[in-house]
Formats: sequence, C-alpha cells, structure tokens
Amino acid sequence: MIKMNILDQIIVHKKKEVEENKSMFPVKRLEQSVYFDTPVVSMRKYILRADKSGIIAEFKRRSPSKGDINVHASIERVSIGYMQAGASALSVLTDKQFFGGSNEDLQIARKFNYCPILRKDFVIDEYQILEAKSIGADVILLIAAVLEKEEVKKLTGFAHSLGLEVLVEVHNREELEKIMDARADLIGVNNRNLKTFEVSIEISKELAPLMPDNVVRVSESGLSNPETLMELKKHGYDGFLMGQRFMEYGRPEEACLKFIEKYNRLKSEKVVG
Repeated sequence: MIKMNILDQIIVHKKKEVEENKSMFPVKRLEQSVYFDTPVVSMRKYILRADKSGIIAEFKRRSPSKGDINVHASIERVSIGYMQAGASALSVLTDKQFFGGSNEDLQIARKFNYCPILRKDFVIDEYQILEAKSIGADVILLIAAVLEKEEVKKLTGFAHSLGLEVLVEVHNREELEKIMDARADLIGVNNRNLKTFEVSIEISKELAPLMPDNVVRVSESGLSNPETLMELKKHGYDGFLMGQRFMEYGRPEEACLKFIEKYNRLKSEKVVG
C-alpha cells in the first residue's frame, strides 16, 4: 500500500468535505450572501501600492508540519493589527481539519477590515469558489501541485467570472510551465519542498525570470527577515506571503509591525544610498 503524503491526505478529505457542504449549503443559499453584490478589493493593486509593504500577512492557527502554532489568537485583533502595521493584504486559513481555521475566521476579518483578503484553502471544485465569494474573500488560492493544467484554467476562469482574483501557487519549474496560460492575477512561489519540507528562497530566484511579465510575483515560506525580502525585490517580487513568522508570537500583530518597520528602514536606506 502506497503511503499518502500530507497533501494527498488533505485532498482526499477535502473532496468529502466539499460534497458534505454542497448538501448543507446549496449554491442558491451561497448566492444570497451580501458579498455577491460587493466589489472585490484588488490584491494586485494593493501589493503594488508604494505606501504598502507588499506583505500578505497570514492568520494561521496550526499546520500539519508544526502542529499548534497559536490556537487561541483573536482573528479580530490580529487582522486589524496586521493592517495597521502596514500589511498590503490578509490571508486567512479556512481549512479546519488540518489548519484549525474556519469560514467564520474569514468573515470576521472581512467585517473589520477593508483590504484584500485571500481565502487560503485547497480549492478543487467550483463550489469552493462560490463559497469564497459568499464569505467575503477577494482572492482564491489554486495549488498547481494538486490540479491538472485544464483544471487550473477552468477554476481561474470561473473565479474571474465572479470578480475574484486568483493566486496560483507553484513549487517548481514543471508546475510553473503547467499554469503559464491560466491567466492568473498573481503567481506565488512556495519555497518549501513538499517532499522534504526543506525551505530555500533559491526556488523563488530560479523561477522569477520564467514568469509572465504581467503577473504579480509573490514569494511564500522561509521569509524570516526583512533582508530576505530586499533580496527577493531584486528578482521582481512585490508580494510576500508570511504567516508562521508572525503567528509564533503571542501578539502576531506586534511581530508584524516590528518586521515591517525594519523592512521600511532598509528600503529607506537603499533610496538614500
């Protein structure tokens, strides 16, 4: 019997979860949400704004690899604090089984913040995109590692038809080539090797010159210090998805503020120099 890796396990569970949700919350009910008539806030634009940091600050209670990270954190306090600290956008984990998140977490973040919000989940079905729209998300995540080429194109097109933006995540050159014509708004490079869980920003550097010119580049994982962001800026990255780096602290929003203050100082020094 072949042992499934964690991503395979997540997808198996997600398929069951989606079918259960379809029966409990029909599409017509999702479409009655006030957010279906609410324009989205563009993550592309916010990341490129000169007065913002480019950081997509993530709210994550736990993870399969690290276990519990900050299970009692307040989504209201942390999300507001992230934005006051100068983050460009929010990322909210909504997977409950493996990450301890919920749709309610994103709804609370939406209630208290006018900013782009990424629904961080494992999207495999159009239903989940309707669900994302109904809870107030502006952006969905598509993971190239778990989708076929045509699935990425189909799901991206469906999200765009609802006005949502799409961040497609890749881990290597093969996945990047697979999604090149999907018309993603943002491409995220996850610096974590899914097989070994080792992290290296070299993968972001390697893939940067291969990306389409019109896409916003986002680097994910292993971004532990502001100097790393400065290095990645040289390779055309404007977005930086960061969660665990902040959530490991008792007050994630304060950790985010200190990080961004140092990052801004480095940028100012570069301009002066």
